[in-house]
Amino acid sequence: MSIPVIAIFDVGKTNKKLFLIDENYRIVYERAARFVETVDEDGDACENLESLISSVHDSLSQVQKLAEYDIKAINFSTYGASFVYLDEAGKPLTPLYNYLKSYPEELSREFYAKYGGEEKLSLETASPILGSLNSGLQFYRLKKERPELFEKIKYALHLPQYLSYLITHQAVADITSIGCHTHLWDFNQHQYHHWVKEEGLVEKFGKFTPSDSCLDAVYEGKSYQVGVGLHDSSAALIPYLANFSSPFVLLSTGTWCISLNPFNQEPLTAEELKQDCLCYMHFKGKAVKASRIFAGYEHEQQLKRIADHFDRAAYLFKHLKFNAALFLKLMAKIPENHLPQTAFSTASAFGSRELSLFKTAEEAYHQLIFDLVKQQIYSLKLILNPGIRRIFVDGGFGKNAIYMHLLAISLPDIEVYASSVAQATAIGTALAINDAWNTQAIPTDMIELKYYSAIQRTI
Repeated sequence: MSIPVIAIFDVGKTNKKLFLIDENYRIVYERAARFVETVDEDGDACENLESLISSVHDSLSQVQKLAEYDIKAINFSTYGASFVYLDEAGKPLTPLYNYLKSYPEELSREFYAKYGGEEKLSLETASPILGSLNSGLQFYRLKKERPELFEKIKYALHLPQYLSYLITHQAVADITSIGCHTHLWDFNQHQYHHWVKEEGLVEKFGKFTPSDSCLDAVYEGKSYQVGVGLHDSSAALIPYLANFSSPFVLLSTGTWCISLNPFNQEPLTAEELKQDCLCYMHFKGKAVKASRIFAGYEHEQQLKRIADHFDRAAYLFKHLKFNAALFLKLMAKIPENHLPQTAFSTASAFGSRELSLFKTAEEAYHQLIFDLVKQQIYSLKLILNPGIRRIFVDGGFGKNAIYMHLLAISLPDIEVYASSVAQATAIGTALAINDAWNTQAIPTDMIELKYYSAIQRTI
């Protein structure tokens, strides 16, 4: 007898994956692809859209033929800030521009001057000034630089919604894509920002559709429930929202360390925006206040500096255990270790420390992690609100015992957990439309937790 499953396409910048997930949220099949980037008309690197389209169709056709699985539904999650522009026939009119593409300074100045200035627009749209990463500015640029092409655009779809369109042939807009650092959504008015209406963009976005809804579709003779697609950052939060009802913050650690608070709907302030705060969007349409630091990247750079100085292999540091006695020694040795960070910084204090101050590589590494944790605490407190009693840390730092112990010590009134969900983005994308395909109760054990106690003295 075939197993009921949902097919999830999880499209990252590097890896494109197809998962089949059963009703107990176990991944029962996985298929991955990687494509060589192509270039746009300016010679800038961008996604190979033709390869991506072919991969979606080919891989879905392949898994349809697997007799052991009965695909009930399909959904999509992808990276954000990228539009696909379609003509009347549903054909892409342009390359899939890279959100890292440089943005013309003159056009940026013109845009902000026209619509009230950078600070005003940032506050209203909960979006820092990010150039092409503000996907609304990509669309504005296309209209201004290529008006004849703009007239041919029937629909402008963010990438998750475009992949859904490939199966359903229905053009929709989704709040997790529209609401994430795009400059398109007015978080105060809960609607498209007035500039979007004035520029005539709204009618090209397709029908605004709830993120947890499905569309009926027939693909190669078989009927499916098809989700409208999700922005991947919002999707990764969903397993936590499904398993925990009391307020929490998710600290997602990687190259960027992003603190996500789905229980803080307070509007961003100008001061918070200057300190790299922004809002993501909950799949149910609520703002998710977030702050971020570039700590994973700094960790790699400073780890290399320590390894070179002490002539140690960098990989050895990954297995270091927390040394409480060494930490107390550092507290006595460096007076400012007793003081919290009191101002925003794009890097920790460690970069300016002389390595000759430390007797061993282990001592230097403990100080690096402590400096990163102090920076993280400052960033985290920007989006904390009363009632938050738990922090879940996923990603690389969640596996770092020194980091986790020091974070717990620094937050004695909050429970700190290292957490992990296998393929959290894909699982979250399936959970978003659970009722459309799953007859079983949502499992409560999909998240692995390890508790870290603030048993050491408070910093």
